[in-house]
Amino acid sequence: MSIGAPWQTPQNTPELVDWLRLIRSQNIGAHTFWGLLSKYGSAAEALQALPELAGRGRRRTVKLATESDAAHELEQINRYGAKPVAIGQAGYPPLLAQVESPPPFLTVMGDASIASPRTIGIVGARNASASGRKMADLMAQGLGRHGVTIASGLARGVDTHAHKASLDTGTVAVTAGGINRIYPKENTDLYHQISELGAVISEMPFDAEPIARFFPRRNRLISGMSAGVVVIEAAARSGSLITARFALEQGREVFAVPGSPLDQRAQGTNGLLRNGATLVQTPEDVLEGIESQFSDPGSPTFPFGRIEQEQATSPNTDDVTDLDPKTISSTVLELLSPTPIQIDDLARLSGIHIAAVSAAVLELEISGQATRHPGGGVSAN
Repeated sequence: MSIGAPWQTPQNTPELVDWLRLIRSQNIGAHTFWGLLSKYGSAAEALQALPELAGRGRRRTVKLATESDAAHELEQINRYGAKPVAIGQAGYPPLLAQVESPPPFLTVMGDASIASPRTIGIVGARNASASGRKMADLMAQGLGRHGVTIASGLARGVDTHAHKASLDTGTVAVTAGGINRIYPKENTDLYHQISELGAVISEMPFDAEPIARFFPRRNRLISGMSAGVVVIEAAARSGSLITARFALEQGREVFAVPGSPLDQRAQGTNGLLRNGATLVQTPEDVLEGIESQFSDPGSPTFPFGRIEQEQATSPNTDDVTDLDPKTISSTVLELLSPTPIQIDDLARLSGIHIAAVSAAVLELEISGQATRHPGGGVSAN
């Protein structure tokens, strides 16, 4: 199966176990998962090939998740009252499926089907002011009355108010830890309300602690499942701005509520406005900026869309049949530096077809010699 070939969602429990084993294996993220699935055609074949791929770089061995590990996680999920949802299955947020390298597997409490294309993310400061909290209430309630689902991160402040205000109309909480790790603890009651009336979603393994490096992944899911993101109060360096950055990378609309220049909690939102975000003060402002996307959300794409586009637009290059994979990997590695470079630039500089370059980058990632960055850049380790 060539890169960019169609994939099939798991049709039975053994296939789901293979998918879960692959995504839970050491150093396998969503991008690497899709690259492997494209290259080998199935998770089972990819799992067989991984040890040899990792050994080529002699820097890393890949610890594969075992069949019993995956089966045990599925058992834990079911016992907790949640359910596993793979991309392509009912309940997987349709807009999230369209982003580059979407999570192949989610754990869901509640009904994730409410995360329809009519979903808006609302995020903001944990230490939000009284006016910021009131704005979150007004935005969530007003959008909910127009049939919009609200996505947020269950954090204190703006997130909490956005969830509470949209409980009756539809809300989705995305967690940074495992589905059973409620954070912050003060939102335990809210978590259970959301799981009964809406949905709680996680891409992390069951029982995973919500540590700091997992929060950007949570933010990426919030923006990915939303047609647009509203930021209400955010400091100059905050997780809300990370969500806004992901939204821009994913082609989503970014809205910001202006604040006083004397308030540190408005520096981030005012900065977004200076850089082109849409100023909004009412739910109607958001609807006006997003209604065209609601009416035509676009057809779903599969996770290799970016690779296919790279192949379609790449320059004519040499036929890869004249080069063995080891030579291609060595050539690509020589071109890499600590500064990320796009794959199509690597193909152009090497004179090797982009499909072969993509395959080489995948092997270099797995062997620990390269890192793939958001936006498609690749750097040497």
